[in-house]
Amino acid sequence: MNTIKLKSRNEIPKEYFWDMQKIFTSIDEFEKDFKSLKNMSNDITYFHGKLKSPNNLLNFLKLHEKISRLADTLYIYAHCRSDEDTTNTKFQSLRGEIDSFLAELSSKTAFFVPEVLSIGKEKVLNAINSLPELKPYTFYLMNILNLKPHTLSKEQEEIMAAVSDCLEAPSNIYDMLSDADITFPNIKDDKGFEVELTDKNYSVYIASKNREVRKSAFKGLFSTYYKYKNTFAMSLTSSIKSFIFNSKMRNFNSSLESSLKPNNIPLTVYDNAIKAINDNLSSLHRYVSIKKKLLGLDRIHMYDLYVPIIDTPDVHIDYNEAVKIVEEGLTSLGKEYLKIFKEGIENGWIDVFENKGKRGGAYSSGSYDTMPYILLNYNYKLNDVFTLAHEMGHSIHTYYSKKSQPYIYSDYTLFCAEVASTTNECLLVNHMINNELDKKKKLYLINQQLEQIRTTVFRQIMFAEFEKITHEKIETGTSLTSNDLCIIWHDLNKKYFGDEIIIDSEIDIEWARIPHFYSDFYVYQYATGYAAANAFATNILNNPNASLKEYKKFLKAGSSDYPINILKNSGIDMTTPEPMKKTIERFNELLNLIEKNI
Repeated sequence: MNTIKLKSRNEIPKEYFWDMQKIFTSIDEFEKDFKSLKNMSNDITYFHGKLKSPNNLLNFLKLHEKISRLADTLYIYAHCRSDEDTTNTKFQSLRGEIDSFLAELSSKTAFFVPEVLSIGKEKVLNAINSLPELKPYTFYLMNILNLKPHTLSKEQEEIMAAVSDCLEAPSNIYDMLSDADITFPNIKDDKGFEVELTDKNYSVYIASKNREVRKSAFKGLFSTYYKYKNTFAMSLTSSIKSFIFNSKMRNFNSSLESSLKPNNIPLTVYDNAIKAINDNLSSLHRYVSIKKKLLGLDRIHMYDLYVPIIDTPDVHIDYNEAVKIVEEGLTSLGKEYLKIFKEGIENGWIDVFENKGKRGGAYSSGSYDTMPYILLNYNYKLNDVFTLAHEMGHSIHTYYSKKSQPYIYSDYTLFCAEVASTTNECLLVNHMINNELDKKKKLYLINQQLEQIRTTVFRQIMFAEFEKITHEKIETGTSLTSNDLCIIWHDLNKKYFGDEIIIDSEIDIEWARIPHFYSDFYVYQYATGYAAANAFATNILNNPNASLKEYKKFLKAGSSDYPINILKNSGIDMTTPEPMKKTIERFNELLNLIEKNI
């Protein structure tokens, strides 16, 4: 048997590399700028205790921007170069140096926020009015000052910083337990070979066409987690208590408020998302029923949810063909958008193929003064085509944002981060479904989008509901044991998936393998991001001219306002249930399509 060996980087044509020469032409050039950065950063401490003067405040902000922009550029270069070949010790060294320096820089500028808060809103506004050059910083400074009620005294902040390691201990314990200490049993794979089950390869076996394989993977994984249920319960409830302690110390009314308020996101956004999904769970129940029918099962179990109803099409898509497919799928975004897309393809934004030592996965990354670089590991599959569309969505969002905003507002918040990338995916899959003539491929594409909505919207909102229940119970003094957590999780699964599916007892411990629960109230943003993206895509397809103009407004906004306002100003009001309802409408359309095509 011939073994296909992974190519080394020098075996891949340079036309498929990202162009790092546009940042630095040599390591010497990088090190020269790094030296300048270190010298500049020493000057920032001059302003400590002097920010009451409007001129000093302005000069600090200007110097801080200059330092930050150069630091960002050095960071992008070092990280991208180390990711393209993780065996290159020189690039690993550069990465380590810039990471250490950024921690040092953060320490040097730590005086800024407390000092602005000590000046107070009235005096800062007076400074802005007296010095026109400060006006562009108004939103930035007001955002800091609006959180003054939740910022502690210098002494209290020092105490909180000192105990931060202790407060993060539950998360660290969880990581060690789930990643290092747990071992799973062996199972038999599709070919009858005995293989070691791991948390990583579980996703392969739970999607197996062989029901016995996915059943043994399911039972093997969760029965192992169940053995550690009390430890996992202690780590999770301790993490929740740490978060609640932090929110109380910072004078928030609840832990949920402490997570949402810094970005000025109303609590109703969280509650509306849960309510909208709860009001439409019949759609998910219908999906389960259709899946049961298509899989030819008398009874459907939790371990049957991830098996594809249609096999992945055995297609080999050359990269250049993938570019054409994505370009055609994004035609509705207009000539200007496609021109930027082509610029990214032709001007070295993308590092395309896998090579020995290259970091896995895909991402979009860049700074204000670099191109928005994209790392891919293109492998000629249909999923790789969608990954290209997704990452280009991020990069073109970054492109518009930095072209339209000053440095200070050129980034975008996590709440908005996945919207542009997912809009691209929604438009692409819609185009492909509408234009696919092969019945099997069409069904596959329909199922792909159904699964994306099921896992990104329904499933993440179920997670969000679990977080809300557990945090509120602990906030009111209720103690939660592992059995309590299992009952809450079981009941949620029963409610979300309906009466037609058997809620296997093993699923009750699934909460123990969700690392996102240690980043409190994070997961709902996957669902809201998808809902906003789907709403944009739907509007663009139904009313291209007006909706495209609104969408561009979103792409150009960066962080110049709070995320809810940015979306609302672009026609998507996340304070209402409408975007989530549009997602459910699309889910129902896809269910109709799948029934029509089977």
